[in-house]
Amino acid sequence: LIGVIRYLNNMMKKLRLLFVLLWVTSNLFSSPVTGLLERIDKGASSKFIIERQKSGTDFFELDQKGDKVIIRGNDYVNIATGLNWYLKYYAGIHLSWNGMTAKLPAVLPPVTKKERHETDLPYRYDLNYCTFSYSMAFWDWERWEKEIDWMALHGINLSLALTGTESVWRNVLLKLGYTKDEINEFVAGPGFTAWWLMNNLEGWGGPNPESWYIRQEKLQKKIVKRMREYGIEPVLPGYCGMVPHNAKEKLGLNVADPGFWCSYHRPAFLQPEDERFEEISALYYKELTKLYGKTGFYAIDPFHEGGSTQGVNLDAAGKAIMKAMKKTNPDAVWVAQAWQDNPRTSMIEHLEAGDLLVLDLHSECRPQWGDPASEWCRKGGYGQHGWVYCMLLNFGGNIGLHGKMDALINGFYDAKTDNHAGKTLCGVGMTPESIENNPVMYELVMELPWREHRFTRDEWLKGYVYARYGVEDEALQQAWDLLGNGIYNSPKEKIQQGTHESVFCARPGLDVYQVSSWSEMKEYYNPQDVIEAARLMVSVADKYQGNNNFEFDLVDVLRQALAEKGRLMQKVVTAAFRAGDKQVFELASQHFLHLILLQDHLLGTRKEFKVGTWIEAARSAGQTQEEKALYEWNARVQITTWGNRVAADQGGLRDYAHKEWNGILKDFYFMRWKAYFDYLACVLDG
Repeated sequence: LIGVIRYLNNMMKKLRLLFVLLWVTSNLFSSPVTGLLERIDKGASSKFIIERQKSGTDFFELDQKGDKVIIRGNDYVNIATGLNWYLKYYAGIHLSWNGMTAKLPAVLPPVTKKERHETDLPYRYDLNYCTFSYSMAFWDWERWEKEIDWMALHGINLSLALTGTESVWRNVLLKLGYTKDEINEFVAGPGFTAWWLMNNLEGWGGPNPESWYIRQEKLQKKIVKRMREYGIEPVLPGYCGMVPHNAKEKLGLNVADPGFWCSYHRPAFLQPEDERFEEISALYYKELTKLYGKTGFYAIDPFHEGGSTQGVNLDAAGKAIMKAMKKTNPDAVWVAQAWQDNPRTSMIEHLEAGDLLVLDLHSECRPQWGDPASEWCRKGGYGQHGWVYCMLLNFGGNIGLHGKMDALINGFYDAKTDNHAGKTLCGVGMTPESIENNPVMYELVMELPWREHRFTRDEWLKGYVYARYGVEDEALQQAWDLLGNGIYNSPKEKIQQGTHESVFCARPGLDVYQVSSWSEMKEYYNPQDVIEAARLMVSVADKYQGNNNFEFDLVDVLRQALAEKGRLMQKVVTAAFRAGDKQVFELASQHFLHLILLQDHLLGTRKEFKVGTWIEAARSAGQTQEEKALYEWNARVQITTWGNRVAADQGGLRDYAHKEWNGILKDFYFMRWKAYFDYLACVLDG
């Protein structure tokens, strides 16, 4: 009996020890930052000490204990932000869209003096509706996991989360008596979901197969789960009053007609006075919550981009939309994009302070927060409502170097110290139509809330070069000084939509300048500075072979230099044609075409610049050949005509999302220019 008791006592000790080990292990790996470190570099988590400390202020802190680096913060996102800061400015490791893994040194560079950064701005926001179609249309979980890691590293704690909204609407409309075929006439295809959710169009790009609804629903559940693990609050799509255009006939609803968007008939708007407004909005939130849970923030953008409000009581509409959202979550906040006239003043002026968060969507270029120098200035800004200083930067996913560094930096600190806007400023955000471009600008904007004092572009770029490449190199610094002073420093008064578009992608013409209908391009930099920056990077290319960030930037800057040469050569072609000089015309036109093929060959060295990467992602989302063909069609149409022929030409959408990519350069843009030059040669021959 004594022997049995001893045996049982020993077993209990072993079990207790095992329990402690399991508890320690589970807590060690329960931190999402630990998982992040392991995805960056297997075994990297053992080199850091992660400390989460309670604080009424958002902060991160870098410290040292023995040979381990300590990252402290008040939540996991801020800890991840501190990790990113350490990797960039101590280890010379920049995790970016072109590479989210790295080989950390065996012994980490030490933090010799404790470094602390704080911010009094509670929100760091991410994404635009358009990003979900121009960049994310065909992403799988593997790609989304990398993006959520990227968000955490860059301090994002509030992010738009639209994936899987198709299933919400399908469930709502089924309960309202719509058939599956009728639902598919309303829900847009994967390449055009963004503009459906912004009430711009219906059904274009569809009909979607059942498998698409299932795929996106599963994906969204993983996305919001991982976001919540980090402490990133998902901004789910709230109910904005949108109903199918035939809701009046089908359901007998009292609706307003918002009109047309770029030749597409918009969905109808359910009038707030309709007795079924509460019923339908409640049904929408019930189905949304059933699938993805409740959130503290809902994105709601009625009458986006020119939608007619004729016959709508905007004050009543704003209150009805708010009431429906609050019924779902009394503490929820309505998130609205400030773009053109939205959100309409009469819709939001009587809403309570704290219930609305406005994204000043284009702060670096067309701020609405009250900057008197802006053509979109709102006198009094957003009144009592909180707002976020956002950088839009990219339109249509167009490829090209572009930025407004001085305007971005100074605009932020001007807003922060403004007598009115500074009191309601709640954060900083990124609202690009497409990502995976111009990483330098996204690093800059997301560091703003963590830098207490105003700084200059030149001093920031010195740190960026080391962070980006892990070296201090005079040639690279000179190259970035040229880029930072020129193409990345569009003056405040210039209002063009994104990059200086490449003439290679333009519809051919003698006096061709811009590519898309809305670009508003104007000269603001010296093309020779870009060409010289490319030469400087080529001069040290052998030294940095295998440096992923350098190789990406080398290709990107060379691509831009070739585009600059192409724009100059196209003018020679036109001059020769008008002079009737056949010999010069032939030489110049052939050289122009050669530049397109040269650029195509260059871009084929990186997957980020291949049309095949985009098309393959689309096809991979399909399960059958028919589905693959539908998604590929969505991918191809979006980057060419964008929509149908009426929308393309009369609506001005053609080439809006053009891409300076390997594959489409050779197979489409080259052929288009060659056909035009052949025609001009025939004209010269009489």
